[in-house]
Amino acid sequence: MPSSQAAPFPASSRHPLAGATVLQIIPELDAGGAERTTVDVAAALAAVGARALVASEGGRLVGELQAKGGVWVPFPARTKNPVAMALNVGRLARICRAEGVQLVHARSRAPAWVALGARRRLGLPFVTTYHGSYSGKTPIKQFYNSVMARGDMVIANSHYTAELIRAAHPQTGEERIQVIHRGTDLFAFSAAQVEPGRVETLRRAWGVAPHERVVLMAARLTAWKGQRVLIEAAAALRAQGLRDFAVVLAGDDQGRAGYLRELDALIASHNLAGLVRRVGHCTDMPAAFRAASVVAVPSTAPEAFGRAAVEAQAIGTPVVVSDLGAVRETVLAPPEVPAGERTGWRVPAGEVAPLAESMAEALQLGASARDALARRARRHVEQNFSLERMTADTLAVYAALLHRPSAAA
Repeated sequence: MPSSQAAPFPASSRHPLAGATVLQIIPELDAGGAERTTVDVAAALAAVGARALVASEGGRLVGELQAKGGVWVPFPARTKNPVAMALNVGRLARICRAEGVQLVHARSRAPAWVALGARRRLGLPFVTTYHGSYSGKTPIKQFYNSVMARGDMVIANSHYTAELIRAAHPQTGEERIQVIHRGTDLFAFSAAQVEPGRVETLRRAWGVAPHERVVLMAARLTAWKGQRVLIEAAAALRAQGLRDFAVVLAGDDQGRAGYLRELDALIASHNLAGLVRRVGHCTDMPAAFRAASVVAVPSTAPEAFGRAAVEAQAIGTPVVVSDLGAVRETVLAPPEVPAGERTGWRVPAGEVAPLAESMAEALQLGASARDALARRARRHVEQNFSLERMTADTLAVYAALLHRPSAAA
């Protein structure tokens, strides 16, 4: 199977996966791109008549998984304790036997080792997804990471991630690497589907005045996501005389109390307490992107995909992103395309002045220019990053493995 694009199976009265049982394993079903993709794929499996099992610890997405036809299998998948992982191999193998699992898909390293052990006992097809770039300078860490390249098929969520796999695991044959970009629900992330009341509810919760334009950053609060660069850029915009805007940092701190203190101190040092606000986790991201005038993705380290940039473009909100990693795959900008074909702005990572300049340009777009940008961005996402395309390609990988001659063993 080529690494560029799997061809979806043609529509028919009976899908090749109808009646099959597929188990995905992930540490927990909480917020995050890997977790969201797990639920989306489970829903797609259920829709074609397959059984979609997800082995994980709990999380806020368990209810949604079940509502969409998936089956949650409580499992201690978060553990990295070697003894506990060894015991989990037998536990997972017993679950697979009891439930008639025909294929296992692992989405994180520790549970992937467990799944690899279980598949060796049972002879099941094994799929892994590289959801991120895994650091590993020591031989032990490199070996630990290597499990994500041991699938019969290895799904990369971007071309950037695929290059990481090739560089870190040259033994992985090209025929086993499949690029499947993360998909976006184009119905949910559509401006027409976001009622004004949802937007107003969020703006009130954020403490944003009716006349203020929102610069939104939707990312967990961790240093490499670039909150500090955005705060510095906000200070630069205010120093340049730009008024009537507010910067909203939406995301979990995940217990990083020291980093929160750093951010609060930086905000205070620039006298931005009334301009920059931390609002915590947001559960209504379509409304959040609709409420924003600009969405910033100022990462200082490479993103493996960059979901916020795609979802914002789907809504039609201008985006300014760091020009590194996979995010640059998701936003069209000069010099790769003419200025009139851009879908957003790409700026050097970690540099305050270009970030501030591009945000100012986006905030000051005229109505016609903004509408044209929104149409281009929406079309770009529809063509390349739809949920339907991602799930069809993933299910095509499953079906190809299940129906290959060796799968019968």
